[in-house]
Amino acid sequence: MSRLILSLDGQVLAEYNMSKERYTIGRLPDNDVRIDNPAVSGHHSLIINILNDSFLEDLNSTNGTYVNGKLIKKHALQHGDVITIGHHQLRFSDQQTNDTEQDEFEKTMVIPAGQQSADQLAAAEKAAAVAASAEPKVEPGERHDLKVDMPEEEVRPSIREESVPVRKPVYTPEPKEHSRTSAGIDPSNAPTALPLAKLQVLSGSFAGRELELTKALTTLGRPGVQVAAITRRAEGYFIVHVESGEEGDYPLVNGQPIGAQARKLNDNDVVQLAGVKMGFFAS
Repeated sequence: MSRLILSLDGQVLAEYNMSKERYTIGRLPDNDVRIDNPAVSGHHSLIINILNDSFLEDLNSTNGTYVNGKLIKKHALQHGDVITIGHHQLRFSDQQTNDTEQDEFEKTMVIPAGQQSADQLAAAEKAAAVAASAEPKVEPGERHDLKVDMPEEEVRPSIREESVPVRKPVYTPEPKEHSRTSAGIDPSNAPTALPLAKLQVLSGSFAGRELELTKALTTLGRPGVQVAAITRRAEGYFIVHVESGEEGDYPLVNGQPIGAQARKLNDNDVVQLAGVKMGFFAS
């Protein structure tokens, strides 16, 4: 059964199992998929399901209907298509699509370990480690903005030492031990484990495809064109340039070249690598 997954700014709002022949999408309450937003027409789009095929049609909407970034009037939906209506997105998921087709993006953009240069990956990991060590670390409860360093001789007590009451130590319970995690992380590291993140393709023929970043180091791109590595560390996710066909041709994050140094990724960052735009989303 096919599904529509409604989202706004990367946040999933609803899912619809497409068990009927016709689904209308629009702002008015009588639509099957209601999107209550001024940018959406009253009856904006229509999806018709015929046997195993689904067809999208724009209903002469004010702002148009887009599929994978292109304005359409009629479109035969494929697994992974991203429909944009106003500011919202609807991802079309066809569960009848076989695993080979679903893995097409990974086969094209994810570089297997056997095809990677050990020296380049070691350099990428080192760059990420240096960037992580440069991240400011603030202990829980510590306020750097209120901390003032003064020479010891300038400090003057305001009251006599013997009048200072003795404070009792505050008991802080130890964090409970985690027995296991869904991601298979070592339980001893679970209290500080980093939540899993994912990349979602925003452009091109693979738009809508998602890749979970479960590995400590994931290498993406096209050898000879542009390759980058994303490392998963306790301090966060970092992207670092590995190689490119032209010197100084670095991947972009939010439209800016990352340069030779590793850069920390934040939720909703847009990564452009080897001509493909991908959104980074923290779970």
